[in-house]
Amino acid sequence: MGLTVLGLSGALSHDPSAALYIDGKLIAAVEEERFVRDKHAKNRMPYESAKFCLEQAGIQPADVDIVCIPFAPISLFGSNARWHYAKRYWYAPDRSLDAILTGNRRFKRYRKKILWCLEQLGFDAKKVRLEPVEHHLAHASSAYHCSGFTEKTAILGIDGKGEYATTFFGWGENGKIHKIKEFYDPDSLGGLYGAITEYLGFEMLDGEFKVMGMAPYGDAAKYDFSRLATFENGELIINTDYANVIGFRRYKEKGKGYYFSPKLIEWLGPKREGDIADDPYIHYAAAMQALFEKLALEMIDYYLGDILKETGRLAFAGGCALNVKLNQRIIARPDVKELFVQPASGDAGTAVGAASYISVKNGVPVEKMEHVYLGPSYSNEDIIAACARHPNQPQWQKIDDVPQEIAKVLVEGNPVAWFQGRMEFGPRALGGRSIIGCPSVAGVADRINEQIKFRERWRPFCPSMLDTVAPQMLSVDHPSPFMTFTFDVKEGWAERVPEVVHEDGTARAQVLKRDYNPRYYDLMKELEVMTGNGVVLNTSLNRRGEPMVCSPTDALNMFFGSDLQFLIMEDILVMKAKGGGN
Repeated sequence: MGLTVLGLSGALSHDPSAALYIDGKLIAAVEEERFVRDKHAKNRMPYESAKFCLEQAGIQPADVDIVCIPFAPISLFGSNARWHYAKRYWYAPDRSLDAILTGNRRFKRYRKKILWCLEQLGFDAKKVRLEPVEHHLAHASSAYHCSGFTEKTAILGIDGKGEYATTFFGWGENGKIHKIKEFYDPDSLGGLYGAITEYLGFEMLDGEFKVMGMAPYGDAAKYDFSRLATFENGELIINTDYANVIGFRRYKEKGKGYYFSPKLIEWLGPKREGDIADDPYIHYAAAMQALFEKLALEMIDYYLGDILKETGRLAFAGGCALNVKLNQRIIARPDVKELFVQPASGDAGTAVGAASYISVKNGVPVEKMEHVYLGPSYSNEDIIAACARHPNQPQWQKIDDVPQEIAKVLVEGNPVAWFQGRMEFGPRALGGRSIIGCPSVAGVADRINEQIKFRERWRPFCPSMLDTVAPQMLSVDHPSPFMTFTFDVKEGWAERVPEVVHEDGTARAQVLKRDYNPRYYDLMKELEVMTGNGVVLNTSLNRRGEPMVCSPTDALNMFFGSDLQFLIMEDILVMKAKGGGN
């Protein structure tokens, strides 16, 4: 008897997604934003993503045994969560009382919305078996159950917040997850990082990695951020005089309330505006990153140190698990043999987490997550039809040896939009929907920034590389299929591939095995023959402020809305340059 589990996320008003497990195999996982073309798809339900998962599997709603959501009711007496929230937010009595009196109102509202969404998809709302999973348990499952670790494993979850929890420490053994400790809102390291992200002029949920990219340009020692948060006697305490604030404590500007207070402005000066990364803001970014790493490592020591000494295995999820600098520090620890970071660590990944948790709970273990090519794919015929329909009437040609032909274009110094196979799940482009460049061609990163991505000049670009190249180029031998770590780059390589090495001598690498994306691998093999480096510059196929491209039509829209000259979709090459013909 098989088990089919559909996970649907979107509980916290952003990043809705869907994931489908059948008999422990992850058939499909995809974010709603890619279909509706609205970044983070705020306040939407995972309708298109769930529809895709069912279509990909070739099943009907009636074939789904359990639907699960990463959001659960939190008891007033079984946990300290709601009392903690009420006590720490004493200065906003309406919110405090609400947490105690009607603390599960958001859950009930969300459950109702999901049932409505399921009805639209053709489910029978009276018969559907809907199971809630606590938000941080879903994060924990997405890390532990997908890691493939068979021995005892330490589990860490850090994000803004779920229902009330912000941080999770636990361990997994024989498929079972044990909770050691949780911290609750407003004591949130992710929330603090998000508040400083807003102060530095970026959007929360979207700009945290920009702060991380800015940090190496600054000097963390110039400003002491220790007043913002402390970790003492096993408790994390955020200073809510400055950050993670609600109600009247918020700094307000142009009708918008922020998660930091006017007191922060008094201390650090006005909020950053514009695209320039300058003094003192680069030092603030460095100080925030340093504090974040320090506290996270102290918390790991305190709650997971003993387990790590015993097993050396750590599974990590939650939005903060995408902080690759912290991950570099974790894998440098002598007690860590291997760190698995869920590639879709943000809230979109909780669809996978809830579904994997419920599958295991029902006696069906889930497979190790080896790749994230879990979205839609398109045939040459689909692509030609999209070209025919497109108002720009693109000129196209079918080419025979895609890796070899495209490698030539790259070596000539041209960036290329690369659209191949199934779309990636999670925030990283990994050779399914990428813009690629030759990393030894000087200025190609600037060219992509100025002409195509329209983004801040100081943001780093990342390398994808052959698994045979990684030991030569990276200082640490550690699996990195999902670009979830940065590594120090070995001597000589910064000169060989300057376009993918960051200011601080590191690279956020994707190390590819051929099994999971043969065409992308073969492209890098061709580059190795032509340039001596089996490395390609890789960034996501989208423009600033837009979600990653999903369909051929999305790719064509982006192509004609930028200065890109080459777009390869499966075997179909579209060029703006003269000479392309169909």
